[in-house]
Amino acid sequence: MLLPTLAALVLTQAPPPLTTVSEQSGWKRTGRYAEAEALCRAFPKAFPGKARCDTLGTTPEGRPMVALVVSQDGTLTADAARKKGRPVVFFQGGIHAGEIDGKDAGYWLLRDALQNRASVPDLLKGVTAVFVPVFNVDGHERFNPNHRPNQVGPEEMGFRVTAQNLNLNRDYVKADAPEMVLLLKYLNAWDPLVYVDLHVTDGAKFEPDVSVGVEPQKSGPPALRALGTKLVDELFAGLTAQGHQPLRFYPSFLQDDDPTSGFAYGVPPPRFSHAFWSVHHRFGVLVETHSWKNYAQRVKATRDVLEGLLKLVSRDGAALLAAVKAEDQKAVAGQVREVVLGWKNTSKREAIAFKGYAYERLPSDISGQPYIRYDDTQPQTWKVPYLPDVEPAVTATLPAGGYLVSAAHAAWVAPKLAAHGIAFQRLTRAVPAAKVESFRSKDFQFQARSNEAHQGLTAKGEWKPDTQDLPAGTLWVPVAQKKVQLVAHLFEPAGPDSLLAWGFFNAHFEQKEYIEDYVLEPWARELLAKDAGVKAAFQERLKDAGFAKDPRARLRFFAERHPTWDERLGLYPVYRAASAPPNLGGLAPVKERAGRSPRPASP
Repeated sequence: MLLPTLAALVLTQAPPPLTTVSEQSGWKRTGRYAEAEALCRAFPKAFPGKARCDTLGTTPEGRPMVALVVSQDGTLTADAARKKGRPVVFFQGGIHAGEIDGKDAGYWLLRDALQNRASVPDLLKGVTAVFVPVFNVDGHERFNPNHRPNQVGPEEMGFRVTAQNLNLNRDYVKADAPEMVLLLKYLNAWDPLVYVDLHVTDGAKFEPDVSVGVEPQKSGPPALRALGTKLVDELFAGLTAQGHQPLRFYPSFLQDDDPTSGFAYGVPPPRFSHAFWSVHHRFGVLVETHSWKNYAQRVKATRDVLEGLLKLVSRDGAALLAAVKAEDQKAVAGQVREVVLGWKNTSKREAIAFKGYAYERLPSDISGQPYIRYDDTQPQTWKVPYLPDVEPAVTATLPAGGYLVSAAHAAWVAPKLAAHGIAFQRLTRAVPAAKVESFRSKDFQFQARSNEAHQGLTAKGEWKPDTQDLPAGTLWVPVAQKKVQLVAHLFEPAGPDSLLAWGFFNAHFEQKEYIEDYVLEPWARELLAKDAGVKAAFQERLKDAGFAKDPRARLRFFAERHPTWDERLGLYPVYRAASAPPNLGGLAPVKERAGRSPRPASP
């Protein structure tokens, strides 16, 4: 009798199938990454034909990155979704691994949906969901109770950045992190209609529990803006009915620790997830639960946002896909002639009633500046300014043909283009004296501090007609392709996330060759004696006291006019051309296995 009794006891104490540590702990804790892996592999066993677990690849510390694909009717590959015209919603947790609400919310929701619970009937009818439970896997395993001091729960959590100390939500365009390259290839294979990135805010104390940013809504093509606005309106109506207080903007004060400064709607550069996907003419969604709500509240809010999005996309998928396809056709036909590289707020301001808490600003003998103290037992409505609208701040007119990347840089640029799914070709033979546009800058500045291991560069200049020799191996990147906007963000120098701005081409803006002063001095005197124009220009520069007092600047004036001066200093090694050059090889990247998803994870 003892063995049956023990077996019965074990069975009664076993957790329900597919429940997370979070659920079992009453939303006090979150599981380690081994749990996320195990659940991904368990879903296909529990729901055969309705779930699939993919392995995207391995992180720098040797952990597999997994993704769960679910569909009520078994549409579980990218190929199958495309053939059916099936809308795909792709969502991820743990890009910042301390902000881990999405991992537990996603598994909870998808389990209930596949079980067809009464709370979510037919949620997956007409839509395929792709779920990466943890993007920053290695950061997730840097587990500690002292991370995120301005966040209520769980008891322990992962760290913000990867094992290489890179912030994945700054990496979408430059694609430095191995994890980002894995995700981009998977994301491009699926080409989801909607891409959702699940976060938790930093910042102040207030009542609203979640913000949801969607683009296109105030940026992007007009047809998609209208659909994005409709999506948000209907999503927010549902969230409000469920008792949430959703915000359409990220709740960061315009001035730190000063609620009276108010808020602004913002469209960030594409280094960030939802802005990155919106420049693909798809819908990018940023979900930010409020860090000062407890973990149970935050996970529930995340689940409710995902549920609302899946319902709306399932219902309206055909219309959304048609609008996206129309924009793709314009891009492939070369009809996109301008790309907005940066946005700013307009001068429009309005007063809004914002549900905050009573607070006071006190002088600090620690910092020497005022600090804020909230009383979250006393709700208080703040009347604060809000900047609701945006307008283009930086715009690029595209070349008629495309961009040419110097063969000297092809070895590292080509893999980035391939990861992004951007079409390009290589010159198989050199093209001498090609007619191009080149960008030169004498007015450039390196950032004083590094950012994400890069020393950024700001270079002022303009594209001008030029003639350049193009060696074999030069890359040709046409603008007549679906990802034309991303192409512009990569290669237009003025873009805040261009490869130039991130510092990938800094060596071309560093002086490498010099001329000694004792050689330059007599030559300068000869030049002044025989060239009246140079003499007049030098006399004009001497009127500038700073120049007049700077011996190096004065000598550089003449060094730049010496025949040995490096004429390629400040020349950006990417050119523009009105048409494709001759001698091009086949189109790359080759479509990997007809766009199928990576292999399923082994059980």
